[in-house]
Amino acid sequence: MKVGLVGPFPPGQDPASYDRQRRRILWSMPSGLYVLGTRGTSRRNLMTLNWATQVSSEPKLIAVSVERDALSNTLIRQGEAFCLNILHRSDRAVVRKFVKPLEDGGSGAELAGFVVTEAVTGSPILELSAAWLDCRLHQETDFKSHTMFVGEVVACGPTELAGDLEVLRMEDTKMSYGG
Repeated sequence: MKVGLVGPFPPGQDPASYDRQRRRILWSMPSGLYVLGTRGTSRRNLMTLNWATQVSSEPKLIAVSVERDALSNTLIRQGEAFCLNILHRSDRAVVRKFVKPLEDGGSGAELAGFVVTEAVTGSPILELSAAWLDCRLHQETDFKSHTMFVGEVVACGPTELAGDLEVLRMEDTKMSYGG
């Protein structure tokens, strides 16, 4: 989705210059780069995503923000779940495989040539993930361009997460947005 200039703009500022500056600052905010697994009634999808964060410790809730017209948005609503796949820093090329919706019949051990397993919720887990969080949909909030889905963590894995694990971040790629 291509978005034009978005206000508000401070008085006396050139809107185009200000918008470029604001985008550069927002893109510089530390952010992970993930693969979101979703499953609907007859389809599964894996989608590159960078807007994700924990929003509650009791219960354990995470929020992801997904473009309103993205296939994954529809699949989260249908399946009432999602799985956030956290990648190793060395797997940065993998996220490029999931920037467009996948052709999928809804079953099988692979998506886009990558081995997947099924989470408790039915969402796809990318086998090469460093870790994953399987979430049941807890609530959603619609915004103009995106929907924020909040999910309760119902399963996670694997246990290899050590303090020195290098996970993929936006700054590891030339990508500036993965929403």
